[in-house]
Amino acid sequence: MTLLIATTSADKRREIRLVLAGLDVQLVTLADLPAMPEPAETGATFWENARQKAIAYSRASGLVAVAEDSGLAIDALGGEPGVRSARFLGPEAPYAARFEEIFRRLAATPGATREARFVTALAVADESTIVFETETRLEGTLAPAPAGAHGFGYDPIFFYPPLGKTTGEMTREEKSAVSHRARAFRDLRRALFAAP
Repeated sequence: MTLLIATTSADKRREIRLVLAGLDVQLVTLADLPAMPEPAETGATFWENARQKAIAYSRASGLVAVAEDSGLAIDALGGEPGVRSARFLGPEAPYAARFEEIFRRLAATPGATREARFVTALAVADESTIVFETETRLEGTLAPAPAGAHGFGYDPIFFYPPLGKTTGEMTREEKSAVSHRARAFRDLRRALFAAP
């Protein structure tokens, strides 16, 4: 079986390959195939975006495709940046500017709590049929300031209390053990390949 990992993010590809290592499946990525149009992420939920991407890339490539949509949801900001996490303040905005804006909005919200979570919705499509989907979450809080040089995206501002550090401070092994995205792909391993 060939499985298309439908992401353009090199960071996500590394994280996903680590979780799917050892499976009797050929993993290909968008970087391995001729250029395909990137589907618009117009969904109002992580689920909708994951399904849209999985179906679009499976149809375009003729392969079974797995896609995910993930982001950071902050309770005090009404769940923002949420499904717009990758486009918060614009798709080219540096994460440092995004962090600054999040902290500014929290400071302007009286009594704001710092509860937050990472969410991943994952979908696997064979042409127009969704053959598997799952959603995973990682509960935590916002750190008082960015910390850590590991990971990517919002990792430096997401504090995970059980380990007492941000996901940006975690080792690759620590993050893989608890990460929302890694857990979603472990669900895929078990469901589609009967692998632990």
